[in-house]
Amino acid sequence: MNTLANNIPINYYLILSGILFCIGVMGVLMRRNAIIILMCIELMLNAVNLLLAAFSVMHNDAGGQVMVFFIMAVAAAEVAVGLSILVLIYRNVKSVDINILNRLKW
Repeated sequence: MNTLANNIPINYYLILSGILFCIGVMGVLMRRNAIIILMCIELMLNAVNLLLAAFSVMHNDAGGQVMVFFIMAVAAAEVAVGLSILVLIYRNVKSVDINILNRLKW
């Protein structure tokens, strides 16, 4: 069985990442608040980052850690653009509920 630093098996990282990803998916599917949906997307990205970092350490390769860096940069850009769009929507509709956003149609 492959182990990482401090003798933690890779299976624990797989299970934790799977649980985090499932929580994120359920949050995106069930919640109606756009801010919470963005946070759940971030949770899913962090679950993927955890797996990439764990496999990178397990295989003694820095490629996974470089990918984690790029994913974090893309996530930061996504948050900046997403929150700015939400602020503009809130100014027009006075709500961040995604069910109300059908008012923005032509």
